[in-house]
Amino acid sequence: MTQGSVHLDGIDVRELTGEDLTRSVVMVTQEAYLFSGTVAENIELGRPGASRADIEAAADAIGAGEFIRALPEGFDTDVNKRGGRVSAGQRQLISFARAFLADPSVLILDEATSSLDIPSERQVQEGLTSLLGSRTAVIIAHRLSTVMIADRVLVVHDGRVVEDGSPEELIAAGGRFAALYRAWQLA
Repeated sequence: MTQGSVHLDGIDVRELTGEDLTRSVVMVTQEAYLFSGTVAENIELGRPGASRADIEAAADAIGAGEFIRALPEGFDTDVNKRGGRVSAGQRQLISFARAFLADPSVLILDEATSSLDIPSERQVQEGLTSLLGSRTAVIIAHRLSTVMIADRVLVVHDGRVVEDGSPEELIAAGGRFAALYRAWQLA
């Protein structure tokens, strides 16, 4: 197929400005990147000019507020170059808080929980449930725990979609996803 259009909230994306598109689509990747500055400044990048209360609420919503407040200067802690003052999992939680604050129409998560330990991943998944509420999300993941919250899962094998359905439907169907699910349950 070589024709068609992509719409975001009913508007053809070709009619959106680059700025509007950037505001509407937020991506959180496997490698969370933080900039020199404070934790609060890094979260604020999601919505420049956001109030301190909104920044802290975003961190709390995805489960990062507690560890941030435990840092030497809390939200005012300088993360150092590339976030070297915090762990990989903490950098990822800060990135999720930034995405939450941005309040995008579309959220793309590309292996976004892969650097989190299990307790941190559970915190993020709780926050994601509220973040994803009325949004379109594209979740690219190998961890089944990450995709279990999805309404629809596409299983890709050798570059082709081989299964399509809700997690429950795919488990019941007994195919590739079900085999992965059984192996995950045994681990």
